[in-house]
Amino acid sequence: MKKYAAIVLAAGKGTRMKSELPKVLHKVAGTPMLGHVLGALKALKMKRTVVVVGHGSESVRAEFAGSGVEFVEQKEQLGTGHAVLSAMGALKGFKGSVLVLSGDVPLITASTLKGLLRLHNRGQGQGKKGAALSFISAILYDSTGYGRVVRDEQNSVTGIVEQKDCTPMERLINEINTGFYIFDSDFLQKSIKKLKTENAQGEYYLPDLISMAVKEGRGIRALTHIDVLEVMGVNNRVELSRASAVMRLRILKDLMLSGVTVIDPGATYVDATVKVGRDSVIYPGVHLEGSTVIGKECRIEEGVKITDSRIGDSTTVKSSSIVESSSVGKGATLGPFARLRPGNALGAEVRIGNFVELKKVRMGRGSKAGHLSYLGDAVIGSGVNVGAGTITCNYDGKNKFITTIADDAFIGSDSQLVAPVKVGKNAYVGSGTTVTKDVPAGALVVARVEQKIKEGWVAKKGLIIDTFKEDKKDKKKKRGK
Repeated sequence: MKKYAAIVLAAGKGTRMKSELPKVLHKVAGTPMLGHVLGALKALKMKRTVVVVGHGSESVRAEFAGSGVEFVEQKEQLGTGHAVLSAMGALKGFKGSVLVLSGDVPLITASTLKGLLRLHNRGQGQGKKGAALSFISAILYDSTGYGRVVRDEQNSVTGIVEQKDCTPMERLINEINTGFYIFDSDFLQKSIKKLKTENAQGEYYLPDLISMAVKEGRGIRALTHIDVLEVMGVNNRVELSRASAVMRLRILKDLMLSGVTVIDPGATYVDATVKVGRDSVIYPGVHLEGSTVIGKECRIEEGVKITDSRIGDSTTVKSSSIVESSSVGKGATLGPFARLRPGNALGAEVRIGNFVELKKVRMGRGSKAGHLSYLGDAVIGSGVNVGAGTITCNYDGKNKFITTIADDAFIGSDSQLVAPVKVGKNAYVGSGTTVTKDVPAGALVVARVEQKIKEGWVAKKGLIIDTFKEDKKDKKKKRGK
């Protein structure tokens, strides 16, 4: 079986991005650009993958620590040829084919890279010693800024000329180099050291290896890609936005073909890492991010944002709700305008209504908090009813404490539970109660000021205002004027 290694060029500063963040860490559909490239390579089962880092190298290394790739440092950015030369020490002794590509091409697919590998393998009988290298080209209406692919009368590739080095005739060529190559490892090891800086930019150009191969009588093969966007690099925020739009539509297309209804793909934002079950419906304005998993037959309504969370089958998340780092059981209902901060674990058939906020809450099957409540650092059993305006007072200014509510308890509206406190099974907390001590199972607790009525008190104080009379006086004053 043929062995493959990959070199990913990720050392550039990305000046046109105008950002302190390394260019390859800018995200497309929730994943850094370099992450998309490494994902495509993973499907090819590379023997080795070497990432060349430079600007912001510590951030890049930290982001992809544990991903199985190797990093080498390009201390000076002296061109693409110099970047590859920096990686060759890590591949010393490697025999096979070496794929070279950039880390800022997030739309590249594994199928395209496999196509390049197949083309190169077919060219091993071409020329005196077989194909030295193969690369991907594309046809652009406006090729300004790109290296031009030069061919001879037989349509064979003879070289690539960078924009600044082009003659007036070469500038008219609209076939461009996309920066994807695969090299015979022996040719690459030997020839990369021969590159010179005799060009307009004074850099070591990797494409100069093509003219070297031609002089040696080695074969050159070009795969001309029809989808220009897939193989184009991202150099500024405009191109980043364009790549993100293409990636989003690609993700949503895959979801729809798998049985998910997306009502308006142009206004739906789903990260590449998200999974959605069959027969779920996603409404416009929804953001699904990170490691989120949506179950089957779910309904995610307008304006919902779900991040790093698991939503059980047959759950409805109503409009304008936010869910962060939480798990929700089967058949639950959230919202509208509900907010789940990180750390919640809600059981099946739980109902969280409008303007309810949860943080680090475990809630059992069938419990509900219908509206206007804050529940934080709480363990709530099954079948519990939490009335409107309930607050678990979990913070004393220094520490957080737990509120525990057992199964089938009833918490009346406008109650405050001052943690640490426990409410027993089947206990009843009367509306307007401030609970500061544990409530036994089956007990009623009421803690509010006794209601007193003083008949005629308002009149005695002279506080009655006849608004009708006051209005008539105002009108007379206006007529008098």
